[in-house]
Amino acid sequence: MNHVSLALLPVLLTACQTLPGAGAAEPEAGQAAQAWAAAFNACDGAKAAALYDVDAVLWGTVSPALIASPAGVRQYFERVCSANPQPKVAWGEQRLRVYADTAINSGTYTFTIFPAGQARQVPARYSFTYRKREGRWLIVDHHSSALPAAPASAAAPARQ
Repeated sequence: MNHVSLALLPVLLTACQTLPGAGAAEPEAGQAAQAWAAAFNACDGAKAAALYDVDAVLWGTVSPALIASPAGVRQYFERVCSANPQPKVAWGEQRLRVYADTAINSGTYTFTIFPAGQARQVPARYSFTYRKREGRWLIVDHHSSALPAAPASAAAPARQ
């Protein structure tokens, strides 16, 4: 490397760090996740459905079929929230990655349901894919499934 190249290195590194990218968009995409949890916890099917893109698909935790219409998304949340008391959700681990106008959030959440009036926790895993459209992060793909129990061998420490 010659002296001119070495002299430009700090300038080039600084330019790379200041390019717009995932860092600026990550909080916005994270707010989309918080809006989803708020809509779910309010049991507002219309508000939840409004967070999904018109082309979105939802594979709900308790859905026997893939849902691929705005009306279907709304109906899914209305059905889930028809229980009394209504279910709640709390975030667990989240891994949010932003790639330009696409964001992927994978992790866990826990649903609290109330069969026979007794609180029961249902841990689940999820993947949300968002697309930024007209300044809003909208869900285009949402998959949720119950978290399987840990294998018996993983639950107990190994004996030596």
